[in-house]
Amino acid sequence: MEHKTMKDLQNDVDQYISGFKEGYFSPLAMMARISEEVGELAREINHYYGEKPKKASEKEKEIEEELGDVLFVLICLANSLNIDLEKAHDLVMNKFKTRDKDRWTKKE
Repeated sequence: MEHKTMKDLQNDVDQYISGFKEGYFSPLAMMARISEEVGELAREINHYYGEKPKKASEKEKEIEEELGDVLFVLICLANSLNIDLEKAHDLVMNKFKTRDKDRWTKKE
């Protein structure tokens, strides 16, 4: 399987969305979609690791698929706002490596 960068993922999503006249949803609509997808992810994690087993009538879904749904909508939101997610990642990692560097116990 080919390794893809975040830029590749953002391009893949943009090519897909660009194939439709509607294009990207509004940022507010995508925020609602992210919330919906995160809720579905939470439900799956609760079924696998929590105290709430699935009902016999509930369709089997995978956590991997739910994470993929969250990632897709997050990429859509970033693309619609012209945000480079690699740059966003670098900003956050820098914050963790500087401001939060002594926040947790380091492994020896």
